[in-house]
Amino acid sequence: MRYEGNIFRPPSEAHSLIVQATIGCAHNECTFCSMFKDKRFRVRKREEIVEDLEDARRRYGRVGRIFLADGDALILSDDDLKAILSKIGTLFPECERGGVYGSPQDVLRKGAHRLAALRDEGLGIIYIGAESGSDRVLKAVKKGVGAAEITEAIRVIESAKINASVTFISGLSGSDGWEEHAVSTGRMIGEAQPSYVGLLTLMAEPSAPLYEDILSGRFRLLSPLGAVEETIMLLEHTDAKKDCVFRSNHASNYLSLRGTLPSDKESMLAELRSVRNRDDLLKDERLRML
Repeated sequence: MRYEGNIFRPPSEAHSLIVQATIGCAHNECTFCSMFKDKRFRVRKREEIVEDLEDARRRYGRVGRIFLADGDALILSDDDLKAILSKIGTLFPECERGGVYGSPQDVLRKGAHRLAALRDEGLGIIYIGAESGSDRVLKAVKKGVGAAEITEAIRVIESAKINASVTFISGLSGSDGWEEHAVSTGRMIGEAQPSYVGLLTLMAEPSAPLYEDILSGRFRLLSPLGAVEETIMLLEHTDAKKDCVFRSNHASNYLSLRGTLPSDKESMLAELRSVRNRDDLLKDERLRML
């Protein structure tokens, strides 16, 4: 197997075979992100990807899932993705699904019909970093796309009968305007109706542009108890009409939450409200990590 640079994958792909289809991220301008700052974006040749898959087949026994990295493998042409997914199906008949990161722009460019064709070849989940439901926040962090486009992209994925796993970041508005960030994010979840939602808590590494703003005081971090209040407000404004697996159990989070919306909404809210004004019940800052 050949890998270039640091490799990142969603938490739910922890036991997956990871194969780089692209190197880096095509956008790579988000101020909070340091994942691909050391890479220049490029699409790998189909032949190289197939060679890595063949090498993995020789090396490994059962492979239940395969994740195509890096930042946005969905940017590949339909022909390339179909060929790669077909090869996965041939080499790994036991593979339950293929997964990719996908930008909202790539999702909307392909549309539901083309995504459904990729689903038929084995694409089972698309991960989208929505980050926030607020246009103000999205603009501030240079996401490169607005809330309406993100919402529509999630709907397109789900309409193609592919699971959309959407990530949001608690604290991304800092201590200024956190209420709007929470409310608009909750409403986006209700409007888009994704299958999965993951809520992380902001942590900026030195290589992330936002880091300098934090050091200078231009960006004021939300406190741990502020993050609790923000999550309460987010859930209060979320109206899930179908089952949505909600996770806030990332290593960056101060409090671990697991549940399915809408059935577990009230129990998660009760857990959050029980730690109001009790920062001694939250994760110590030294134990948080990305």
